[in-house]
Amino acid sequence: MVGSGGVFRRKPVELIATEHEGELARTLGLWQLTAIGVGGIIGAGIFALAGAVANQTAGPAVLVSFLIAGIASAAAAFSYAEFAGLIPKAGSAYTYGYAVLGEIVGWCIGWDLLLEYTAIVAVVAIGISGYFGFLVEQLGFTLPAWMLGAPGTGAGHVVDLFAAILCLFIAFLLNLGIRAAARFETSVVGIKVAVVLLVIVVGFFYINPYNYIPFFPFGVSGAITGAATVFFAVFGYDAMSTAAEESRDAQRHMPKAIIYSLAISMVLYVLATLVLTGMQNYREIDPESGFSSAFASVGLPGLASLIAAGAVVGILTVMFTFMLGVTRVWFSMSRDGLMPQWFAKLHPVRRVPTRVTWIVGGASALIAGFLPIREAAELTNIGILLAFVVVCVAVIVLRYRQPDLPRQFRMPGMPVVPAVGALFSIWLITFLNPVTWLRFAVWFVIGLIIYFAYGRRHSALN
Repeated sequence: MVGSGGVFRRKPVELIATEHEGELARTLGLWQLTAIGVGGIIGAGIFALAGAVANQTAGPAVLVSFLIAGIASAAAAFSYAEFAGLIPKAGSAYTYGYAVLGEIVGWCIGWDLLLEYTAIVAVVAIGISGYFGFLVEQLGFTLPAWMLGAPGTGAGHVVDLFAAILCLFIAFLLNLGIRAAARFETSVVGIKVAVVLLVIVVGFFYINPYNYIPFFPFGVSGAITGAATVFFAVFGYDAMSTAAEESRDAQRHMPKAIIYSLAISMVLYVLATLVLTGMQNYREIDPESGFSSAFASVGLPGLASLIAAGAVVGILTVMFTFMLGVTRVWFSMSRDGLMPQWFAKLHPVRRVPTRVTWIVGGASALIAGFLPIREAAELTNIGILLAFVVVCVAVIVLRYRQPDLPRQFRMPGMPVVPAVGALFSIWLITFLNPVTWLRFAVWFVIGLIIYFAYGRRHSALN
């Protein structure tokens, strides 16, 4: 590897595709990749956050929140697709930023994603736990209050035990090897899509048009704020792209998988939120188990229990996708020397980064067990939006810097579409609350200290 000196030295694109060949096992095909993408996108937004945003932030205009987030996400998705066909390596936005904009940019994005992806795993675990609690109540059981939620979320709550256990279970699953884990992911994605389709088809017959009035009870700004909150629910393809090094034909399959997964997911999101806010007035929607409570409210408790069970199983795929993403970003940063090589150690047989997987599993379990869902969700947005900005800018820079590189997929509407993606993401960042900015600033400063104390000197480019 070569690069210019200083913190803006770059990894040449031509060499990235061939370095470290054979380290991770290449076993994933197109539809397994698409399933991982759909698994990462569908779930958190529908089952965990749609109800909370509708009830507290946007009302029926939660539909608009998802559309706004989806437009920004689509512009970024094309940028990811071009890079995925060009640089089929683990690391996603970290690797793309490193190759085009320099080491310090790659480090900052990679460091942000470590927190963002880990927090997303925790948020989704909390969402599953809410549906699990609803399901247990429907079956007539009563669990001890101390294990039902984070401190401050209810009387007697000490820890969200089920959410913490789920995080450790996903870490265990990923450590079995990518082939076995991908089989599980593909099977469960099928169950989840079937549950969402059931919600849409049955719920359509129980829509009350008066529930859509007023459509913007919190104003247009509420819908926009809601878009910033649900944004992480429409970019599972980003985490999926970190698995490029484990794809059998990444240059051909990754761009297709990114576009397919986002298109499928956005159609289901729009239809599901339309049904949710049509079935039940936004003031009455349960923030934690929205669809189950909506079906129970129209006299379908049996179906509500089935949806809760499907949510518990289906949302596991979101946790799988994002834990896969954070471990591959961490692995890539360590392999590049920016973090200790100890973290890049692979299992000798399964060829997976076992050490970082267990560390991430433990960290996400702590967040899920002891933070309320909204506080955990606030950790997930700003870094992802910045990653989108970096990828959208980088795809423009690389297209003009090296226009003749062999691209399997070419971004349409260059440079307007990626510029729209970058500006849209920056715009959404401005709607995040001050606490999110403060937490991000603290994490960012810690990252810079680690980079200048360790990463810069130990970088493989040094």
